[in-house]
Amino acid sequence: MQVPVVELAQIEADEAAVAEVAADEPAVAELIAHALATSEDPDEALDLTGLDPELVDIFVEEGVDLLDHSDGLLARLRETPEDREMLAGLQRDLHTLKGGARMAGIMAVGELGHAMESLLEAVVDRRGEFGSDGVPLLERGFDRLHAMITRVGERRAIAMPAALIAEFDARSRGETVVAMPVSAPVAAASAVPAAPKAELKPLSAPIDEASTGDEDDIGVRAPQEQVRIRADLLDRLVNYAGEVAIYRARLEQQLGAFRGAIAEMAATNTRMRDQLRRLDIETEAQIIARYQREHETTDTTFDPLELDRFSTLQQLSRALAESAADQVSLQTTLDDLTRQYETLLLQQSRVSSDLQEGLMRTRTVPFEVLQPRLRRVVRQASGELGKQVQLKLDGAQGELDRNVLDRMTAPLEHMLRNAVAHGLETPEKRKKAHKPEEGTIHIAVRREGSEVVLEVGDDGAGLDRNAIRRRGEERGLVRSDAVLSDAELDALILEPGFSTADEVSRLAGRGVGMDVVASEVRQLGGTLDIRSTPGRGVTFTLRLPQTLAVTEAVFVRIGETTFAVPIASVRGVGRIGRDQLVAADGSATDAVYRYGGEDYAVHDLGNLVGQSPAKAEGHLQMPLLLIRAGDLRAAVCVDQVVGNREIVVKPVGPQVASLPGIFGATIMGDGRVVVILDVAPLVRRQALLPRDQLVVQVPVAETRRVPLVMVVDDSVTMRKVTGRVLERHNFEVATAKDGLDALERMVDVVPDLMLLDIEMPRMDGYELASAMKADPRLRRVPIVMITSRTGDKHRQRAFEIGVERYLGKPYQEHELLRNVFELLAQQRADEDGYRHD
Repeated sequence: MQVPVVELAQIEADEAAVAEVAADEPAVAELIAHALATSEDPDEALDLTGLDPELVDIFVEEGVDLLDHSDGLLARLRETPEDREMLAGLQRDLHTLKGGARMAGIMAVGELGHAMESLLEAVVDRRGEFGSDGVPLLERGFDRLHAMITRVGERRAIAMPAALIAEFDARSRGETVVAMPVSAPVAAASAVPAAPKAELKPLSAPIDEASTGDEDDIGVRAPQEQVRIRADLLDRLVNYAGEVAIYRARLEQQLGAFRGAIAEMAATNTRMRDQLRRLDIETEAQIIARYQREHETTDTTFDPLELDRFSTLQQLSRALAESAADQVSLQTTLDDLTRQYETLLLQQSRVSSDLQEGLMRTRTVPFEVLQPRLRRVVRQASGELGKQVQLKLDGAQGELDRNVLDRMTAPLEHMLRNAVAHGLETPEKRKKAHKPEEGTIHIAVRREGSEVVLEVGDDGAGLDRNAIRRRGEERGLVRSDAVLSDAELDALILEPGFSTADEVSRLAGRGVGMDVVASEVRQLGGTLDIRSTPGRGVTFTLRLPQTLAVTEAVFVRIGETTFAVPIASVRGVGRIGRDQLVAADGSATDAVYRYGGEDYAVHDLGNLVGQSPAKAEGHLQMPLLLIRAGDLRAAVCVDQVVGNREIVVKPVGPQVASLPGIFGATIMGDGRVVVILDVAPLVRRQALLPRDQLVVQVPVAETRRVPLVMVVDDSVTMRKVTGRVLERHNFEVATAKDGLDALERMVDVVPDLMLLDIEMPRMDGYELASAMKADPRLRRVPIVMITSRTGDKHRQRAFEIGVERYLGKPYQEHELLRNVFELLAQQRADEDGYRHD
């Protein structure tokens, strides 16, 4: 590869200038001025002449990983400058980076890496001193390497850092270092200048005997083989795994219904066997009676029970018994198959869960991958402002969704720059305030329920609320006579273009661009809280949801709408009496539900989502969903807790996700879309509203938009046929297979009307009707008996108990509906009169 003559001439001139520094002190100023004038990388495209683009990309990828690893070692070296293990680790990383750079033809990176490696080698071999500014010098070198590799990855030209190389070489020789910020530029990265007093090697430089032992270490630390795939392909695979989970849940639901049908079939078979047993007894009795009447007939050797001489009725009875036995055998076969299907579905569920978990782990990345980048931001900002700043991270090993991390990288960098520029004081001011001269910025990462919480804080002076109010009045955001709380004043810095800085600079005061941070958090469906203490610092708390995941959720119903709530934020379920929600004067109370030794403030899900309040029609007590997120404890009233199941969280787009409380959406097995709620932001938002703006309606148990009719019959066919008739006429239907089952169901739900059979196992219709009429809670429920016993004796007994209507089987549909509508209308009129009285 040839170097243009013009570039070689420029390089030789720069080298001559560097060589004259030691002999000619006046030339230092001129050289530094020249370096500053030419410090920027050329605004040109990278010259790929003679380079392999694929090899360059591989080098950039490897170089980023090496520099990130080196940055972690550098942070530990700052705490323990004498740690030889950290120095050796940095030396190995630089040696690998240098060899890769020269293999790819990026000689500027290779030369700087060689110079830095030489310094570390001299320090490790005790041939040179690190000095008090050794770590800052290394930080400058690594920052420059990172900037060069970033530009190479963007196919932009880089300059040869000759002055920085000369500084490292002088330090490695133990000579006095002349501070030179940067050196003369080179138009293309592929230029091959000679480093000062160093012979240029065509590829990687040979390692001398002192460093031959590093090869084994390099071999040991070689990473495992990795496969890189496109992010969109991974997202599709996660979606496909989610669809499998949806279909599996649907299969589990259908299999559960099938299992219930088999149980009903078993009950029907039991009832049929009992009826056949009684039929056999009656048939044998008829045979004996006929024999006694006709004993004088011809052949009396065998009685009728010893010789099969049956009538047509007896033959049909025996055939029916055989059919019942076949049906029992069929039921047993179906039961065995169902158990096999349940076993297979359980195995498939385990494999599917492992697949989903593996795919989700590929989507999550540890927060510590941002650590080197954030440290560089803090170093650069503190270097420009002459401040001493230390960055501390807590919980960096925690994993976040890649999409969340990518979108929050720029806002986090901006917050760090603001913290350095305006949050932290200068060393002189910190010393006067009896603080350490080195300021601290801390970032904490943790999970709270379904939220990822990021805390970014500093130990600086805190927000200047007087300056914020003054600037707010100047911009017309605040009236001069307005009374604002500290939280309201702090929130002003999130207004677009708001700044308290008196001078505009690239690193202006806190608040510049904070509206962009807040907007990004809102688009992710998160929240941003500010907590500032004068003289002690400020902390920003970012609560972010995970945008895509496979998780368990609890399904609740409010009105006609079903919502899903991630189970990670659900503490449990409970019930609260309606009398606890209303005071003696009829006003709403600040009810509190006690659970697990903690107090949960009661809220209404209908009010939180902008719908009508929860009524829990037919329930004596209000169902509660107990939510815990961080320090938040809330008990949310709902109409019904449907159950829990595994769901796939689907992103809903920035327009919907920006609404508070929208965690995402999921698709049910039947194709319905259900919104996933994050209840905590909704509760926090309502807590900020004045009390007089909260519209609180006390739930009333007596009102129900759709009447609930309970069908109690031991016949599956009867329950299904009657239920479909009622559902066609917009009734809500509940069913029970006998009296005991009906009483158990009415513990939670009181129907508006009951259709009741007489002959049932465990508890018959007469017993159930008597129990209901004796219960003050159930005595007002109208009862319609539908039975095959149409005799006057049965009818009279039913009316004596208090049954309102008595119909025979089979009933006429129009007659049944006429009685149902008449009884419901009469009941409604009676209740209105009762309330009026």
